[in-house]
Order: sequence, then structure tokens, then C-alpha cells
Amino acid sequence: MQTHTLPIGEQVRHWRQRRRLSQLDLACEAEISTRHLSFIETGRAAPSRDMILHLAESLDVPLRQRNALLLAAGFAPIFQERTLDDPALRPAREAIEALLTAHEPYPALAIDRHWNLISANRAIAPLMVGAAYDLLKPPVNVLRLSLHPQGLAPRIANLPEWRDHLLFRLRRQFAETADPILSDLLAELTAYPHGGLRAPARDVSTIAAPLQFRTEHGVLSLLSATMMFGAPLDPTLSELALETFLPADAATAEALRRLIAS
Repeated sequence: MQTHTLPIGEQVRHWRQRRRLSQLDLACEAEISTRHLSFIETGRAAPSRDMILHLAESLDVPLRQRNALLLAAGFAPIFQERTLDDPALRPAREAIEALLTAHEPYPALAIDRHWNLISANRAIAPLMVGAAYDLLKPPVNVLRLSLHPQGLAPRIANLPEWRDHLLFRLRRQFAETADPILSDLLAELTAYPHGGLRAPARDVSTIAAPLQFRTEHGVLSLLSATMMFGAPLDPTLSELALETFLPADAATAEALRRLIAS
């Protein structure tokens, strides 16, 4: 659903419904009256700049979309939207590169809000061997690369389980952001052939679902973790994520050391 052209009241209602909150729920969370909230949503009352930001905070609206709310109400955006090459983001870029390097010999990469690859450490390259050239041309979408039949999917030993994991994360991200690009990506990925295989029931005794990846050194068993910047005030920075992988066993740790050394 495109919301950027809607009046401010309809946008507030859209985000409230997306968060599955009643007017009473949001009014209580924001500590305002349900009457005032109803007037804002129906256009009978024009919210102030501070009220828009207060409601956006209560609804956990992403920073980029908070700017859109302000614009819809006739106010200037307050969160400056920069590109990654902006000098103001240089400390963040340096921190990302330092973290990626420090994670070696284990794989780690940085992605933007649409899962496009921003940067990666040396341990990622050996895992991409065999993927179709078109999938490796910038911008590389790591979800497309992972699940495409000509990408890494044939090398993922537990593809049904890993596919379910990635699609769950993408659905949750779309639910949080309402980003139409993510909706298109989700439709594309779910249409990829996967043989109709379903993920097996999970063993509740395991600590996490690993990525099981076939390599020349055997099947690697990797646990994934995601890192975000804390308390970001820049939309671009708030949307960056570091995806890191850790060995789930000693054999995988040794294989990763051999891969990066080869």
C-alpha cells in the first residue's frame, strides 16, 4: 500500500492498524484522549509537529517514514537522509569495516534496508563460488543470491528450513516498514521453485537453526546473528544491518580457517 500521498490522518490510521492497535490502545500508549486521536485520523484536527513525532514514536514508525508523516502534515523533515558516502557517516562506515574484518575468518556482511550488499569480509567470497554472474553484479541482493536456483540455493543443505527462516524475516520486516520494494522482493522469492519441500519440525533441544552450506571442505554448519546500530538518528544508519555467521561446531571453524587461507 502506497501511503506517501495520503493525508496525515489516514497515514496515522494506517500505521496504527499495521501495528494492530485499536484507537484506545494507541491513545493509552501515547497518553492522549481517544477523542483527540479520532479527530486526527479523520482530519477534524490538524496535529502539531510534536504530536506527529510523539505518535510516530508510540507506533515505532521507522525514521524514513517519520519524515514522510511530517511532510504529509506540511512540516519539514527532521531526520536528514544521507547516502553512505556522506562525510557525516564516515565514522559509521569505518566501524562497519572494522567489525567485518575483526570477524574473520568467519563470514560477515553489511546490508541495507532492501538486503543489498554494502560490504563483506574476505570469508564471504569463497561461499559465493558457483553463483550465476548476473546475481553477483552490483547491487547484489543477498536474499535473491541465497534463494535463487542459480545462486546459492543448490549448495544449502537445509534449504527448506533456511528458506523459511529468510522469508519469515522478510515478512516481519515488511510488516514493520510497509516498504513496497520489500513486498515485491517477497513476491519474487516466494515464487522461486523449491521442489515443494517443507522444513522439518524443529528439535526444541537445539539452540538455533543453523545454515548448512556445502563447500569443498564439507558441509559448514553456521549460526547467524544480526547487529544493528544503537539509537540511530539517521535513516540510512538505522536501516543498516551486519549479518554475521559463527561456526556451530569445531569442524566448521577449522574449515572456515582453511577457506579464507586458500
